[in-house]
Amino acid sequence: MCPAPVETRDSVRIGGFCGFWGDSLTAAPQLVQRGRVEYLVGDYLAELTMSLLYGAKQRSGGKLGYATDLVEVIKMVGGETKARGIKIVTNAGGLNPKGCKEVIEKIYEERGWGEIKVGVVYGDDVLKEIGDIIENVPHKKSLTTANVYLGAAPIVECLASGADIVITGRVVDSALVLAPLIYEFGWSMDDLDLMASGTLVGHVLECGAQATGGLMTDCIDAGVAEGWSNMGYPVAEVLASGEFLLSKPPGTGGRVMVEGVKEQILYEIGDPGNYIVPDVVCDFTQVKVDQVGNDVVRVSNARGKCPTETYKVCGTYLDGFKVTTSIIVRGHNAEVKARKTVEAIIKRVERHLGTKLDETRIEIIAGDFQAMARLAAKHRDRKVLQLLANELVSAGTSMAP
Repeated sequence: MCPAPVETRDSVRIGGFCGFWGDSLTAAPQLVQRGRVEYLVGDYLAELTMSLLYGAKQRSGGKLGYATDLVEVIKMVGGETKARGIKIVTNAGGLNPKGCKEVIEKIYEERGWGEIKVGVVYGDDVLKEIGDIIENVPHKKSLTTANVYLGAAPIVECLASGADIVITGRVVDSALVLAPLIYEFGWSMDDLDLMASGTLVGHVLECGAQATGGLMTDCIDAGVAEGWSNMGYPVAEVLASGEFLLSKPPGTGGRVMVEGVKEQILYEIGDPGNYIVPDVVCDFTQVKVDQVGNDVVRVSNARGKCPTETYKVCGTYLDGFKVTTSIIVRGHNAEVKARKTVEAIIKRVERHLGTKLDETRIEIIAGDFQAMARLAAKHRDRKVLQLLANELVSAGTSMAP
């Protein structure tokens, strides 16, 4: 394991500025200016995102394939993070972490911010090797991406080598936070309770404002909605024991509450007694979540078990094309007229082309004198759906009002 910093740390402050590709660009400046953070962590990669990045990489001749929002974030805060010694760890590299690194280095050079050391984690792309790794791979011939979820170790290596910014491809989301904690505290990766504790910190931070009241079930009753326009993003102050205090920058919206934090802890983990990540199998069933101040929640008592001998692989594949649209019909019998309109367009297209659409779905939302028909259709040939889209427009004068 890579060496930890020489000085002993009592705590580390980490801010989660991104929960997905498309998250608010206001988050990073907020955390840098008001969050007193030492690390900025950004999670850009949902499973669907890999398909989007594949398309971008193909269309750009291999130049893209990373989450371009990070470029805008660096332009906004890169100079300030360097001046303050704030490190950035993110999986924005997607399918092209080296390309992302080059763009960021160019920004620092062009803006005169001085030399920046950018570490890159790659090796998660197993598309060429997938047939040797897994027997009977589903949709093997149409696979576009296949990526292993890596753990914290390679990120720790980058930090130990002096990286100011670490850009990864696919890693498990929580590793973006676990790695800085391993590095700063000198944690042994054999201490499974600490690995589970660090993973829990990462899991709470990885979805950004979900931990500060975003998507909270009782958001209206809890008064969260009033602060949505200035939503605060999460800051975790982590102790060497693995316990952490979750808060948000002062003067921001949202709420840091036990109820919201518990919802985030349970988000996307499956079995809370056996949450599997590369570095540990986490047991969150005995986790303690306590309100210890206004917008401050203490989280502790995660437990860890030995990691599995295998890694998870996420694959995406081509499966045709899809079109979605909606039309609004008004007047008497609006629901019936809306359904008949959409059904007629489907029949017209299928008759004209002499082929059936692979899949269709019609949904009607209706009131007394108004109905909205939503149509989704799928076909392996894009031209078929283009004709469908064109014919939908014709309903404006040839079908129901």
